[in-house]
Amino acid sequence: MKRSIYKKLLAWKSSHRRKPLILKGARQVGKTHILNEFGKNEYSRVAYFNFETRPALNDLFEQNIDSKVILENLSTYAEFDIQPETDLIIFDEIQYSNAALNSLKYFNENLNEFHIAAAGSLLGILLSKPKSFPVGKVNLLNMSPMTFIEFLEAVGKSKLKDLITSCFEPKPFPLSFHEDLLRLLRIYYFVGGMPEVVKEYTQSNQLESIRMIQKEILNTYVLDFAKHSKAVDIPKINQVWNSIPTHLSKENKKFIFSAVRKGAKAREYENVIQWLVDAGLIYKSYQLSAPKYPLSGYVKNNIFKIYALDIGLLGALSNLPLNIIMDGDKLFTEFKGAFVENYTAQQLISHFDLDLFYWTSKGKAEVDFILPMESIIPLEAKSGINTKSKSLKLFMVKYSPKTGYKTSLKNLKKDGNIINIPLYAISQLSQWK
Repeated sequence: MKRSIYKKLLAWKSSHRRKPLILKGARQVGKTHILNEFGKNEYSRVAYFNFETRPALNDLFEQNIDSKVILENLSTYAEFDIQPETDLIIFDEIQYSNAALNSLKYFNENLNEFHIAAAGSLLGILLSKPKSFPVGKVNLLNMSPMTFIEFLEAVGKSKLKDLITSCFEPKPFPLSFHEDLLRLLRIYYFVGGMPEVVKEYTQSNQLESIRMIQKEILNTYVLDFAKHSKAVDIPKINQVWNSIPTHLSKENKKFIFSAVRKGAKAREYENVIQWLVDAGLIYKSYQLSAPKYPLSGYVKNNIFKIYALDIGLLGALSNLPLNIIMDGDKLFTEFKGAFVENYTAQQLISHFDLDLFYWTSKGKAEVDFILPMESIIPLEAKSGINTKSKSLKLFMVKYSPKTGYKTSLKNLKKDGNIINIPLYAISQLSQWK
């Protein structure tokens, strides 16, 4: 399955500021597969080392910090002489070896002609602990679940994908294509973007087996909670994780600590929420006191929303009935539009790699997303075809942005200074002004 991050890997390979690469992302988003594909296609050979399945590899890094000695040992282990420029070294699940992670600093300083790409499912946790991370000595890339655009390619709808990505003017798509894309979007809402799940859909199209794989992935995450977090935090992480559908199903989707556990206090759960963010399992969106640059300077740190990393996993976590995918547009409107908002957050982060913010006005208005792009962009996410938005109009009057955006089930259309983007085409948001 083609992934858009491949172009970024090519850019890394040819960059004049190339350093050892760290590919971050939650477990099972496809990091290992894409690195091996990249190595097979773009290099003569791949030297692959997995620190989870081969824990003894750690000894090669702990016994000596000399990068030349480490390279010799790696060549012996791989059974060929690893060459600069033409061979790719992959350190997989590198979070299991702090010594290997720290060695990237010395490879950058002493042997940067060798191409090294590291991946790990909990690297965000280590990234939050500077003492255990080679700060400034590596290049970083984030990998997310498959976007809807990537999903279209995977299910053999590359022409529809091209229709979206080649559209540079906010004019309606032909109705037949619009309806096809909404049908495929409905499927994506259920399947989501985890590569193993998408592959199962393309091969079997069986909802039961799709849901089974999603549940297996969720169980893997729960095992990670127990394996990689402090014992005292494990119950709290599970409570926050399981509360995501509850929070998103409310009219006001703001995270409420008492919804996790009666009487819960912010100070009890702040660290475990950050753990889930660092692990790449949830996205956090902060409320703004004002939509002004820098947005981070106007954040209300104690008021935020959380979203699941993948829309399909959210459905499994919510025990969404399997037959809902066949029930018209009900899938879009369930849980008070929670899936639309979570889907939008997922696509924005995957396509634009930005932080999430939202805006409210004294409880009377709320704009779901405020995007820090070339200018500050307001975006409303609507769950149906009724796209009237008093909140967005109020924002436009108060702050006078050049363009306001709505995303919904309606076709692409520009109405004055407001553009309605169909949910399936959020990837093109920055093209239309």
